[in-house]
Amino acid sequence: MTFIEQLSTVKIDEPMSEHSSFKIGGKADYYIEVESVAALQHTLNLCKEFNIPYFIIGNGSNLLISDAGIEGLVIRLTGAFTSIELLDGNRIKCGAGALLSKLCAFALSNSLSGLEFAWGIPGSAGGAAFMNAGAYGGEMKQVLIGCEHIDTSGKLGSFTAEELQLSYRHSIYSENKYIITSLLLELKQGEKEAIKAEMEKFMGSRKEKQPLEFPSAGSVFKRPEGYFAGTMIQECGLKGASIGGAQVSEKHAGFIINKGGASCRDVEALVQKIQDEVKAKKGVCLECEIRKVGR
Repeated sequence: MTFIEQLSTVKIDEPMSEHSSFKIGGKADYYIEVESVAALQHTLNLCKEFNIPYFIIGNGSNLLISDAGIEGLVIRLTGAFTSIELLDGNRIKCGAGALLSKLCAFALSNSLSGLEFAWGIPGSAGGAAFMNAGAYGGEMKQVLIGCEHIDTSGKLGSFTAEELQLSYRHSIYSENKYIITSLLLELKQGEKEAIKAEMEKFMGSRKEKQPLEFPSAGSVFKRPEGYFAGTMIQECGLKGASIGGAQVSEKHAGFIINKGGASCRDVEALVQKIQDEVKAKKGVCLECEIRKVGR
């Protein structure tokens, strides 16, 4: 049997622009949604058997996907991977495929505080752990106490908080190619109304300052030591600058938006232009926070 015949639900030539918050990207050779750890292990074994590369996608909110698409199989975690459950006391176990917004809402419903900062971040829980997502002075490092994963040989394993090596927009998973399957978080009991008010405050700030009405991949650059990327970009006169369908947001210069028909090449060219001008005028090298993937 061929690779395709053994994966009955696989899609061929799937447009990745439909799975990216940027609405950019060519086709994946193959695309599949898996609903359990067993199904994921089976899929990974087939990839190994047929020598097919694979890529795990969350909510596609921090990705710039190549116009030439993605080689091999794109795997999205659904089903059991989206479950969220309350354990003893203040602990939550959350599947890697669950939306971060659903996790925040679950914490609120159980009067648990600590994830308010993440309300409005559009990614998946697994993606948030992978890059130690953060905003408004909070980050996943403050609440994440462990992760379960599948390693490169297909075996199940886990890491404690210390083993996760969480730092600014980084975790051990950025390096080891393991697949996060679930997260363990420890929050604090709080007053539901106070938690809700804090979440609404952060969401209000996002709506006011960020170009949420346009497709984007969130903040483009990591925060340089001692500086704010968006401020420097604005001071270099690049607010509103565009190449093709990609534009530096006029609302917040730290964002590049797809104002219509933008290609990966447009975004890459605009990123390079920003990096070159900020380096020339400010002497600071801006590092991309967005992950570039694909051919």
